[in-house]
Amino acid sequence: MTAPVRNPRQAGFTLMELLIATVVFLLICGAIFGLLNLAQKNYGSETQISSSFQEARLAVDQIVSDFDQAGYPSLSMFSEVPAANFYAYGPVAWAPGYTNNPPTPCQVGAAGGGTCGTPSDFDLIVETSSAGVVNWIRYQLVGTTLFRAVVPKTAGADPAAATSVATAMVPFIVNVMNFPPPNQLAELMATYPTMYPGGQPVPIFQYTCDTAAGTVPCPTAGADDLATQIRDVDVTLIVKTTQRDLQTQKWKLVELNGRGHRSNPDN
Repeated sequence: MTAPVRNPRQAGFTLMELLIATVVFLLICGAIFGLLNLAQKNYGSETQISSSFQEARLAVDQIVSDFDQAGYPSLSMFSEVPAANFYAYGPVAWAPGYTNNPPTPCQVGAAGGGTCGTPSDFDLIVETSSAGVVNWIRYQLVGTTLFRAVVPKTAGADPAAATSVATAMVPFIVNVMNFPPPNQLAELMATYPTMYPGGQPVPIFQYTCDTAAGTVPCPTAGADDLATQIRDVDVTLIVKTTQRDLQTQKWKLVELNGRGHRSNPDN
């Protein structure tokens, strides 16, 4: 009996061919999963940055909105002098000197200068009316958390004490890196060398004051360098993502700026 003749073209794969096909398949799968992992890391980083940006934007908008309404109602709007808690002494409340009779405005400085404890580079108390009540609205950086407090103005009270963290403040936005700890400042500067000029903290609040010659930065306003003369506040928020970048293992920062401008008159 004669065995059928096999056509070489109908032969199956050899072991070597199967091994080569398997290796090629695994390489393709590895490349695909590598790209997916990279895309996932990029998505996670972009999501964190977007979240930090939105939080910072909302915070800046709120601060600017509060300051835009500052100084209302002013004493000049009344025909008779009302009780002290029914009008605003100025656009901001200050310390020390606010509880003097009459109140003595402090001088606004920068980098710890001037005589004001607040307003300062990282502490602002807005004095404004809401629903017929004059409120103190305070923003103060403590560590890396910016706190906010809203309390009704009380005649004769110290606004700084009435709005302190222990009595009235709640966290407003976290991971604020305007004044980071020294070890973190060095790390952040390595990634963002121009964000901290001279290696110094970046003020959240900077002020301009009304003078006879116009509006100028408060520390250069001479005799008009007073809390009651503040016309504008420039707001800068530097916010860090909640986690390090998954690819570089570095912190990501976002910086947002805004300007509050009060339209209410000086008292």
